[in-house]
Amino acid sequence: MIDESSSTRRRGSFWRELPMLLIVAIVVAVVVRAFVLQTFYIPSESMEKTLLINDRVLVNKLIYNFRSPHRGEVIVFEAPSNWRSGTADEDFIKRVIGIPGDRIVCCDEQQRLVINGHSLDEPYIYSSDDGVVDLASEQPFDIVVPKGRYWMMGDHRSHSSDSRERYVRDGDLTGATIPEDAIVGRAFVIFWPVGRATWLTVPNTFDKVPDPK
Repeated sequence: MIDESSSTRRRGSFWRELPMLLIVAIVVAVVVRAFVLQTFYIPSESMEKTLLINDRVLVNKLIYNFRSPHRGEVIVFEAPSNWRSGTADEDFIKRVIGIPGDRIVCCDEQQRLVINGHSLDEPYIYSSDDGVVDLASEQPFDIVVPKGRYWMMGDHRSHSSDSRERYVRDGDLTGATIPEDAIVGRAFVIFWPVGRATWLTVPNTFDKVPDPK
């Protein structure tokens, strides 16, 4: 025999607890989004072909509370006012090319960036469908990344508003680099579209770059 009164009490208990469960779920989601993980979509071609327009990436917002960004990582950061297309806040996504103290020179005889005396091969730089590869930079420069700041570049160099483009245009090294406190987090995986899902690992070409002197 089914105890209908007991079943009714259980259903009543569930409905009484449901609002609290929903509140807890919302709080957890807000905390995770604010402090741990966040999704971002790619609005431009500046990181092609690593990231394509409308790709969705997952960003680890916690990692840089425990260590500083490394060369080669793809990161999201709050764009300085002189980088923005308007007055509203904007988040940019680029690759870390230089960390504090790095000397970056463009370019060697093979048109490669030179970081701390090491010529950097960049297999991720954009190439067109007919095989034409972007230059590491169309304009020469020779800089040392300031303390507490990062030199950021898009993989699609000819279509990227980045540290190189800002420095060549304005000659302001501080304005061309990103302060560590503007960094939102590290993009570590493409999760959408499903057919493009992949980890955003650091190319091993950065392993050979020596520390700044």
